[in-house]
Amino acid sequence: MTYDAALNTALQRLHDEGRYRTFIDIERRKGQYPHAIWRKPDGTEKNITVWCGNDYLGMGQHPAVLAAMHEALDATGAGSGGTRNISGTTLYHKRLEAELADLHRKEAALVFTSAYIANDATLSTLPRLFPGLIIYSDALNHASMIEGVRRNGGEKRIFRHNDVAHLRELLAADDPVAPKLIAFESIYSMDGDFAPIKEICDLADEFNALTYIDEVHAVGMYGPRGAGVAERDGLMHRLDIINGTMAKAYGVMGGYIAASAKMVDAIRSYAPGFIFTTSIAPAIAAGCAASIKHLKTDQALRDKQQEYASILKTRLKAMGLPIIDHGSHIVPVHVGDPVHCKAISDMLLEEYGIYVQPINFPTVPRGTERLRFTPSPVHDPKEIDRVVRAMDAMWSHCALNRAELSA
Repeated sequence: MTYDAALNTALQRLHDEGRYRTFIDIERRKGQYPHAIWRKPDGTEKNITVWCGNDYLGMGQHPAVLAAMHEALDATGAGSGGTRNISGTTLYHKRLEAELADLHRKEAALVFTSAYIANDATLSTLPRLFPGLIIYSDALNHASMIEGVRRNGGEKRIFRHNDVAHLRELLAADDPVAPKLIAFESIYSMDGDFAPIKEICDLADEFNALTYIDEVHAVGMYGPRGAGVAERDGLMHRLDIINGTMAKAYGVMGGYIAASAKMVDAIRSYAPGFIFTTSIAPAIAAGCAASIKHLKTDQALRDKQQEYASILKTRLKAMGLPIIDHGSHIVPVHVGDPVHCKAISDMLLEEYGIYVQPINFPTVPRGTERLRFTPSPVHDPKEIDRVVRAMDAMWSHCALNRAELSA
């Protein structure tokens, strides 16, 4: 085999399909988010506004978060020193897990390096704890959940997205005494739609199944204390394992699960993805804990984000742009073609200083390519106005169809 030729073929395939991914060199400056500096390939710089970040509430620059991280850095240094078993557990990690357990009203929590690893490690370990476990997974679950379910070597069933009737059929068809687990997300980030959590929990009760929910795009954003959609709907007590992240609304990094003390202890003791991974730095753990603690009481910040998201969706809809709107904070604009999607993204950046990355296959199915806007409380009305006017111009420039205004 000519290895270079094989690599060239694989990369050229992405170029030919219009979905080759490029990284934009961005310099964020403290206190100025969502504004940043784009360092262009020719060495010049351009002021831009970030519209596709997952720092949904701007907590990555919050004074309380930065102060906590500075304090921990000065006190402990940079790294954690090892895995949690080998010198990698500090009081900052314990404080963070206590904050997370309190947030979700669970007995315990376990911190991972990312929510991806938390999903993968937990879902791939559960069949070792429950021999014969059958996992029922929503068809649109995140790649980390799919990978965890795939790697566990156990039985799996895929139910149609948010289709409770199909899930019931699959549960009813299996051995009633077999251990079961239903894995799903609270908010699916590409369309911004919500899961029927109550109905899924009802089925779990009926068929004696465990429930596993990914609240990655909801924690910090929904519920009286920001614990997610399950808290908003009064359903946290019905969920056995909650997965979340500190890298989105909380503005730092890392992932976790929250569950019963026995469940957390078992995952801690059996999951290779936890056992053999260096723990997050104490300064990161401190920043995460400060962010979570702050957002437990800052409903005004959540309200402002929802307000700005609603304004952006309403204005884009009014121009006839094909907005996918399920009532969440995520604002996807359907383009339907990877080449057009990339072209609009490039022109918005170059001509208007608006940074929003194209979302292409395999993140979304072919033919559903889109731009995904994530308004935050620090995107003021003037920024929203600039986006609306720019999208109007770009849509006309690319001669794309507009949605029916009456829809």
